[in-house]
Amino acid sequence: MSFKPAENQFILRKTINFKDAAFVVVPVPYEKTTSYGQGTKYGPPAVIDASYQLELWDEETKTETWKKGIFTTQPVNCALPEKKFFPALERTVEKLLSSTKALPFFIGGEHSVTQGLLPPFIKRHKNLSILHFDAHADLRVIFEGSKHSHACAVYPASLTNKIVQVGIRSVGADERQFHNAGNVTTHLMHENLDFKKLERDILRELTDTVYLTIDVDGFDPAVMPGTGTPQPGGFQWHDAMKLFKAVCTKKRVVGVDVMETAPVSGSHITELNTAKLVYRLMGYLSGDK
Repeated sequence: MSFKPAENQFILRKTINFKDAAFVVVPVPYEKTTSYGQGTKYGPPAVIDASYQLELWDEETKTETWKKGIFTTQPVNCALPEKKFFPALERTVEKLLSSTKALPFFIGGEHSVTQGLLPPFIKRHKNLSILHFDAHADLRVIFEGSKHSHACAVYPASLTNKIVQVGIRSVGADERQFHNAGNVTTHLMHENLDFKKLERDILRELTDTVYLTIDVDGFDPAVMPGTGTPQPGGFQWHDAMKLFKAVCTKKRVVGVDVMETAPVSGSHITELNTAKLVYRLMGYLSGDK
């Protein structure tokens, strides 16, 4: 991957040099194992298109975060077979981390993509912990014949690194042995509605260096309706933002992925909200509060 700019760049308002960017957005329109609703491969371009509708001045951070420099790469080649795709994705991420100091944002695509994103970060950062925001535990060893299923997204990393899960509202019988066990701390949504306490717990449980993986179905379907496997009772917008802000400002976040946006015909809610989420997180991470 050459890291040339995409034709449509996230919230593009001026040309930015790759090496001068504070943030780099990498679209990963991968979709192979969706088990219910489909369309995650259309998520990245929809989110980027929606970003053009955002106001440049963020009303919470009270700054124009785009001025820090946001570079959007060409989409990752997702046409490879499963066995070749994930090693190729790892090499792409390794090259990216070696080529820039910009903080990477990966936009998917189904959540299985995270399996290919995490290994280079794990190699590079000692004692890396992972904040996993999701409706589902995603701790299956294998699902529907694939170890690279979206339902297995964080299982490989859980074997070596601390995983803190929030928003969880669906745990399969074959993965319940892994939640709240080993390296995994799972905060089931219905048991953790005191969000101030939840924030304190999460900050205590995470290490100083954090990778943030977000499945948009961690939000309530009223916030993010366009996703493949929605679950009732998820995070509302402001509760999630308070949690993300605490992590982004008090921990060293080294990478972010936002997965599972699946555009709904006739509606732009999810892609627009995802774009606003990405821009807001950039604001938190740029130190503008």
